[in-house]
Amino acid sequence: MEYTEETKKGIDELCVALSDIQDAELMKEFLASLLTQAEFADIGNRWLLVREIDKGTTQREIARIFKMSLCKITRGSRELKKENSVFKKVLEDFKSKHL
Repeated sequence: MEYTEETKKGIDELCVALSDIQDAELMKEFLASLLTQAEFADIGNRWLLVREIDKGTTQREIARIFKMSLCKITRGSRELKKENSVFKKVLEDFKSKHL
């Protein structure tokens, strides 16, 4: 997808703002304010589906659990399998610190 220069600037600034937040509750409140309820729920479910894929749960089982399309799940699976996967890096970092 092509982004305008303004959109790129907005994304860059948002990423800096997000990376500065060190408080999980503040982050949750900020995201809940920034996103619609549906977008907020979707992001949470996407994180959970990535965790389930990492655990070895089948895509069909994940689709049933989270009531989401196989397309979204396949995308998450592909992202985890990529060489130098950012999904995998963030997931492994999360697991090492919180599980």
